Amino acid sequence: MVKNHLSRLNAPVSWGVKRKGIKFITRPNAGAHSLRESIPLSLVVTDLLKFARIRKETKKILNEGKIFVNGKVRKDLSYAVGLMDLISIPSLNQNYRVFYDIKGKFKLLALEDDEKDLRLVQIKNKTIISGKKIQLNNSDGTNMILDKTADYKTGDTLFVSLKDGSIKEHIPLKKGARIYLIGGTKRGVVGTLEDTKENIIVVKTSEGSFETAKRYAFVIGKIKTLEA
Repeated sequence: MVKNHLSRLNAPVSWGVKRKGIKFITRPNAGAHSLRESIPLSLVVTDLLKFARIRKETKKILNEGKIFVNGKVRKDLSYAVGLMDLISIPSLNQNYRVFYDIKGKFKLLALEDDEKDLRLVQIKNKTIISGKKIQLNNSDGTNMILDKTADYKTGDTLFVSLKDGSIKEHIPLKKGARIYLIGGTKRGVVGTLEDTKENIIVVKTSEGSFETAKRYAFVIGKIKTLEA
């Protein structure tokens, strides 16, 4: 039980679960997202979508193939869902993107048709490989092999089509970019990148400017967010 479950008291704050109740809850499987940066699909169904109340109901919904994550049917209760993942329920024509709110808790944002097939990934690493190609390692665990002349840098964001995997838009991490903070005390806040000082950035919001770690910046362009 302990291997596949997690003590409710030790659950990440981002899950927003009550500390009192059944002792153990589902632990996310290892994958693209770490334990602290993910939430099990079972909790997405029960707590975020509110489609079920108990484990038996959740299993039924997933086994019927009604829930898609990033365009693929997922039936595993422990599947790890993370930031910017797309949750779709085609039978209900409902589509969501996963965000943190300003309290650092996972929330779902309903999407319009123009965004439901766009996956946002941040370039975490860039490697030159043979054949004059580059390999990009992305925040969602995917890899891309592209022509070496492509001007992509670590920290940049790619808008990727769910339908064919093609890159629809590339937004660099640079001054003037609209960014979303994925860590620190300002997690969930949207602002404009005002300046960069080595590993520190200055972010401007309607309430003023502040400094935070560069690694917390996720470029989001013009997409809709919880704050919008």
